[in-house]
Amino acid sequence: MAERVMMKGNEAIAEGAIRAGCRFFAGYPITPQNEVPEYMSRRMPEVGGTFIQAESEVSAINMVYGAAGAGARAMTSSSSPGVSLKMEGISYAAGSELPCVIVNVSRGGPGLGGLTPSQADYFQATKGGGHGDYRLVVFAPASVQEIIDLMYQAFVTADKYRTPAMILADGLLGQMMEPVTLPEDKDLQIPAKPWATTGMINGKPQSIINSLGLVGEELEKINVRLQKKYQEIAANEVRFAEEDVKDADLVIVAYGTSARVAKSAIDKARAEGKKVGLFRPITLWPFPSKPLSELAKSGKRFLTVEMSVGQMVEDVKLAVNGQAQVDSFGKLNGTIPSVNEVYDAIIKSFNSQGVA
Repeated sequence: MAERVMMKGNEAIAEGAIRAGCRFFAGYPITPQNEVPEYMSRRMPEVGGTFIQAESEVSAINMVYGAAGAGARAMTSSSSPGVSLKMEGISYAAGSELPCVIVNVSRGGPGLGGLTPSQADYFQATKGGGHGDYRLVVFAPASVQEIIDLMYQAFVTADKYRTPAMILADGLLGQMMEPVTLPEDKDLQIPAKPWATTGMINGKPQSIINSLGLVGEELEKINVRLQKKYQEIAANEVRFAEEDVKDADLVIVAYGTSARVAKSAIDKARAEGKKVGLFRPITLWPFPSKPLSELAKSGKRFLTVEMSVGQMVEDVKLAVNGQAQVDSFGKLNGTIPSVNEVYDAIIKSFNSQGVA
């Protein structure tokens, strides 16, 4: 029977991963994600898994590389500057086509920044961050329940396409507590991994995993294969949610905590007769460009709300492709927009169009 409990977001990250079959975790302490390794250190031994507190973030991602290469469902978690340190290893994992999950409970920056929530890691997550032509599948939950659900989806997607996946959750989602329904324990259908480095078992051919292509033509073949995979992911794995967009004149585009705040501001504007809707990307990559383009063709205008100076707005503009006006409202690192601030941005957008 499914279990209903109160759970902090960081705890949900860990429990969701375990229930998705994660049996290897390596991490290093950094606020505001410290409850993830703390929870994992207690739970992993209970399920026969392995928990390692690495000596650094660099060590942690390379341990995950090794565990994933051996066929385990493996994960690491960190917060913004810690994820920066993992970027070389993430690029290696992408180049070696290793399924694993990286969690970023993001905080303000640049540099050491602060400990308060931020969404200024959007570029880092969706545009690379490490070196080379690679992509991460990036999921952006907006509630503790969705964290649970997307942890499972992240591991499934990573295995399906042999690629790293990321959960990008701002610090507020990591620290808040909400009631969640934990999924029932079930027989996880983890796919066979004949490519894994499990040794010469029963005459199995030797497996070699690396991301090296010293000859230009060989490296080109690797990259061509990766790009074909990314095209398949972009065609099949887009996720988004819509509320009140059909009759909307103005569509708010927001994810994570910003989407929660925006929803309350939209309700306030709707109560006053303003036709406003919410479009929430759930996958930040692949970004839901096509549905946004279709909304633009139908005459909608757009306002992005972000806990950053404005990063996702660039992808919204690319999706809209000049078909409609796109405005942006951003709160700089470490500050969360209030309902009234987003409401004021909505009213300003309507006033700029001469709409009462």
